[in-house]
This record gives sequence, structure tokens and C-alpha cells, in this order.
Amino acid sequence: MRIDIMTLFPEFVDYVLSESIIGRARKAGKLDIRTYNIRDYSEDKHRRVDDTPYGGGKGMLMAAPPIYRCYEAVRDSLRSETEDEEPYVIYMSPAGKVFTQEDAKRLAKKKEITLLCGHYEGVDQRLIDEIVDEEISIGDFVLTGGEIPACLVADAVGRLCDGVLSEPECYEKESFEDGVLEYPQYTRPPVWMGREVPEVLISGHHANIEKWRAEAALEKTREKRPDLLEMKDPPEEERS
Repeated sequence: MRIDIMTLFPEFVDYVLSESIIGRARKAGKLDIRTYNIRDYSEDKHRRVDDTPYGGGKGMLMAAPPIYRCYEAVRDSLRSETEDEEPYVIYMSPAGKVFTQEDAKRLAKKKEITLLCGHYEGVDQRLIDEIVDEEISIGDFVLTGGEIPACLVADAVGRLCDGVLSEPECYEKESFEDGVLEYPQYTRPPVWMGREVPEVLISGHHANIEKWRAEAALEKTREKRPDLLEMKDPPEEERS
């Protein structure tokens, strides 16, 4: 899979996505992640990419032309490798749909996604209307820029791509896959600070272990994220 990221801080994005599992996948050619510095597409001698918003107000707004030229560079690069392929552009925005594991799985099925990182007070709405396919948020709060959200999405999507994790089971039995949190996990030593590993986990009885894990996952979800169970099992009057 290919992930293109349009940003004002490509070094930061590259640094984050060059570590751990994602970094190894990039080096192994399992993931193709490319960063584009939007400033490189500014026609201003000072490489400015922002301007004051019409109508007044505090702060600066990212202008449409440099971003669009950056988008054209992504598009041309993509077309040179895959005939007729168009970038699927996602704008990292607090106004977007909150990102979930289901979104990660959906996006991982695409051949390419392009992540646009906003800054300052955001970007010119006309640019959004022209090239953006969807807007994604990572939560109901505001950050200084879209780089951290873009890295989060790239990581969540990238790890689901073929060959990135050692086995499909690595992500098939984890939190949110079945609408519940993952069961509690333990490793050696068997006793630590007076706390013992549940006996069933060292029993060697696989059926009992799987039963315990399913029950523990449900209990953990009920305690920490009951909202997930509400989404999984809607009230009787809402069922058809």
C-alpha cells in the first residue's frame, strides 16, 4: 500500500513513521510512505503558504494554491506508477468523522491514500471542496497541526496491510475487532508484587483459556468502555 502525506513538517512525520513495526515495513518494501513538503510548492520567495482570512479574525489560513500544486505532484507521481489512479485525499480535521478501527480496516483495502495535514486556522474551504474525499478527526480536541493525527492514521492503517505484521492473528484478536476490548494479558514472572497470573492461563487447557479470554474481554469492556457494548447490542426497540 502507498500512503502519501502532504505536510509542512515532513521531517517530523518521517521520523515518527520510520520507527518500530511501521519503519521496518517501510524498509522491507511492505509499505510505501512518502512525505511532501507543501512549502516546496509555494511560489512566494519566502515559501509562504498562509495568508489572512477574508472577513477578519485572528490567525492565519493555509492558502489553496500551494496545497493544490502539492496535490498535483502526488497525483502525477501516482499516475506514473499506476495508470488512471487518483489520490484518495483525507483531510485531518476536527470537523471530520472520528477515526475508528473500522475506518482503519476500510482504508487498508485501498491501494493508496493521501493525508493532508492542516495548520494554523486550517485550510481554505475551496481547497477542501476541490480535492478532499473525506475528513477525519482523532477526537474532540484541537491540536497545533495535522501531523500527529496523520501519523496515527498511517500507523493504524499500515499495520493492517499484508506482510506488515507477522501473522493475521496479530490484529484479528485485539481490541475493537469484535466490538469489545482485548482480554487482559500476562507474562513472566508468574507472581509479581503478590499478584498471580490467573491459573487458567497456565493450565494448558486451550478451550478453557479461550472461554476465560472471551469472558474477561467482555468484563473489561463492561467496566472500561460500556459504550462499546451499547453499540454492539442496541436497545430492543431499535432492533428490526
